[in-house]
Amino acid sequence: MSKKRRHEDHEEHIDESWLVPYADILTLLLALFIVLYSMSQVDAKKFQDLSQAFSVAFSNGQGVLDMPSIIERGPDADAENGGNENSDLEGMTDEEPLSEQEIEQLLEQSEHDLNTLKQEIDEYIADNGLTSSLETSLNMSQLLITIRDNALFDSAEASVKEDGRELAVSIAKMLENYPDFNVVIAGHTDNAPIRNATYRSNWDLSVMRAVRFLDIILLNTNLDPKRFSPVGYGEYHPVETNDTSEGRAKNRRVEISIVHNYFDPNKQQIISAKEIE
Repeated sequence: MSKKRRHEDHEEHIDESWLVPYADILTLLLALFIVLYSMSQVDAKKFQDLSQAFSVAFSNGQGVLDMPSIIERGPDADAENGGNENSDLEGMTDEEPLSEQEIEQLLEQSEHDLNTLKQEIDEYIADNGLTSSLETSLNMSQLLITIRDNALFDSAEASVKEDGRELAVSIAKMLENYPDFNVVIAGHTDNAPIRNATYRSNWDLSVMRAVRFLDIILLNTNLDPKRFSPVGYGEYHPVETNDTSEGRAKNRRVEISIVHNYFDPNKQQIISAKEIE
């Protein structure tokens, strides 16, 4: 009887083979936490080495840890690079903010520059008999040049006519003397629907007219393309009623908005004269 009881006890013994994978999981978790902890203390060199290792492992060009904003650099990392990290930005933040007197001087200079440019354009308009097609208006923040569409384009087209090309080249030449100006070229249409093989709507037509006119201006390599922007407003910014042919003709136009911008070291951004009025 005793032998039989010992045999039954052996059969009821619990299988503990699950402990092996469980121990492996705990080991992997421990390794993961160690890696995460070490990454939280990483300096620039260790971070770069780890990024390079991941890049090689995944063979996918840019490293998965190549974004410098993921961690903050410690003082040791800056010391390794000679303390030059963000030196340009620090130099900018050390500048004093603009005083009221300096802002006033900038506004006066802006007004003077815009007045001078307006006079040059008005003389060009008068000399070339374009008073019926072009007009200029000026306030403290911008000079606005309005060009009737018939001076630049054929009906429902965006290709600039030869006379319009000459005008764009002349305006570009004048802008050479004002490198601080930002220029926005805006296309406008009337509310007559357009749908053809080239343009699906007045949005398309207004945008492409602005772009094609800007293309000619930027043939002048002395101008900085970063200061130019084309936009299209379609029929949604009329200056006259669309109920008459005369009103629709005035609404079909290209507007060149010229703004003198300045850098405000206090805001760390470019601001226009309109913002600091």
